[in-house]
Amino acid sequence: MLTTLQEATIKSILNIFETSQVRGDYASITLIPGDTGGLTYGRSQTTLNGGGLFSLVTDYVADPARPYAGPLSAYLPGLKVKKAALNTDVYLCNLLRATADYPVMRDIQDVFFDRFYWGPAAATAAGLGIQTALGVGAVYDGSVHGSFKLIRDRATAKVGSVAKAGEKKWVTTYVNERYDWLSTHPRADLRATTYRMETFKALVAHGAWDLALPLVIRGVTISPQTLSAQPPRVFDGPPVGSRDLAVGSGVMSGRDVRAVQVALTAPALGERLAADGHYGGASQAAVQRLQAKNSLPKTGVADGKVFKLLGL
Repeated sequence: MLTTLQEATIKSILNIFETSQVRGDYASITLIPGDTGGLTYGRSQTTLNGGGLFSLVTDYVADPARPYAGPLSAYLPGLKVKKAALNTDVYLCNLLRATADYPVMRDIQDVFFDRFYWGPAAATAAGLGIQTALGVGAVYDGSVHGSFKLIRDRATAKVGSVAKAGEKKWVTTYVNERYDWLSTHPRADLRATTYRMETFKALVAHGAWDLALPLVIRGVTISPQTLSAQPPRVFDGPPVGSRDLAVGSGVMSGRDVRAVQVALTAPALGERLAADGHYGGASQAAVQRLQAKNSLPKTGVADGKVFKLLGL
């Protein structure tokens, strides 16, 4: 049976594969050309076209008091039918980024991804008789990345069941078969992901079956310290209105900046900028346009008057 630390390590390996971050990037938004999943969001990259994004947002907006639950609820009909226009909807993307600043969304993402990915994968591994942390990690990766059953059957056809071949031989065969399948796949985006199996090949070669820490995965260190660190690209403050926002010698960053950026990209204003939480030139220019429309000096500073115009 896996320890809590081993389970966290396995999830972190997948986090690194998906977002290059040990804790995962809860605010991540991606749209990869040719990727059939479409708009992709969150720690373990749930997708619009796969239906997961609709389920995740549904879970979040179940409590209307949660930050941004109202405007996100308006997107549920489109998310349900996987509306193609949502792939490039700036406001939706920024709402999703902004909710990741709040622990409740991060908790919901964790529960969601465990329910849809980790739980089933762990059960599948147990059913096959796979007990090592490395083996369970390989099953989890295949379950998240796709086509696990296809490669499972190829490995079994080659060496027999886990019970017959022995776990380490079967998992090694599975990893090699999956590498070969990815490296020769007609889809370029899948061929580009052979690094996942290269990682598992290296772990097998080093006999790291228990995934003891520290581990370095694709140049990123997994350790007790990095596992307990705050996730990247999220902000726990300061509150909106506690300071004026301006471009200066140092970049101002925080939850208040993100809130201003989200409000600027709402349909009523229609600015097109990513709510990254950093007050730079694009944010300044958008504020200047808002000020000009409302006969205010075009300072580009988000102050009390700007906050009021934005409804913040």
